[in-house]
Amino acid sequence: MTSATVQPSLAPKTSAEDIPWNPKVRQTKTVSDWITDIVIWVVLALVVVAVIYPIWFVIIASVSNQTAVNQGQVTIWPKGFNLGGYEKVFSDSRIWLGYWNTIVYSVVGTALNMLVTIPVSFALSRREFKPRRIILFLFTFTMFFSGGLIPNYLLFKQLGLLDNWLVFILPGAVSVWNVIIARSFFESSIPEELHDASQIDGLGYWGYFLKIVIPLSSAIIAVLALYYFVGHWNDFFTGLVYIRDTEKLPLQNVLRSILLANQTGITGAQSSGMDLIQQREFANQIKYGVIIVSTLPLLVLYPFLQKYFNKGVMIGAVKG
Repeated sequence: MTSATVQPSLAPKTSAEDIPWNPKVRQTKTVSDWITDIVIWVVLALVVVAVIYPIWFVIIASVSNQTAVNQGQVTIWPKGFNLGGYEKVFSDSRIWLGYWNTIVYSVVGTALNMLVTIPVSFALSRREFKPRRIILFLFTFTMFFSGGLIPNYLLFKQLGLLDNWLVFILPGAVSVWNVIIARSFFESSIPEELHDASQIDGLGYWGYFLKIVIPLSSAIIAVLALYYFVGHWNDFFTGLVYIRDTEKLPLQNVLRSILLANQTGITGAQSSGMDLIQQREFANQIKYGVIIVSTLPLLVLYPFLQKYFNKGVMIGAVKG
């Protein structure tokens, strides 16, 4: 009895080194690759410095001696540490009321925005919803054509929204641009097979939307919530035009009032023979402090949403 002979394989042997795209193989960089990497890193470093330095300068200028700031001596580190601007800002009781109003407007407004935007975007993403093309066209039309300031003012007056905190909430309940972003996300990132599976399990549209779509849409929800929150937080024009009651003004308008009051103080100092230079320097310090006070909450909030922000923006922009 003879043993069977094993024929050698005729296929050529390949190794990991023979596959150029194998990630386990360490590629050798050429001189041109090193030059390209260095150029990219230098450009990125310059961009980072150009973005971060203005913020850093405002921070150090707000706690520095304004004479040194005006003479260009403050560049990297503060000089003549002084918190007079912050003391002036926070000693004004209006600043806390403005903070409270802005927080209420931003939180309630963002909640209403999400409550309207997400269901509308989901409905417009469903192919079986026949009028979706017409509705989306009408929505998009409003992005390019509007009534204008005077018709809006007359409309809000008839609706009783003047000097009403709801003027910050209701008129901007939905953003067409955010609806388009969310609709693109639902169309490109939620597989249709999930809807078929949910129908087999007996789920209707509301069950599919609440139990499957919403849990899978955390990225785009975080992005839109950040967009809306920032919009409400920075809303200056609404309070300027439609609000006369100082107790209902948001933070941005309160800070403007503080700045104008200090500019008036400079004029008064000039007419009364006071030290005009000292008054102007103090007003500049208050200006820097106001910038930090108004932007600090958003700077603190953004890092917690950054991972969702990058992912949600890219996914929502895949298909329009």
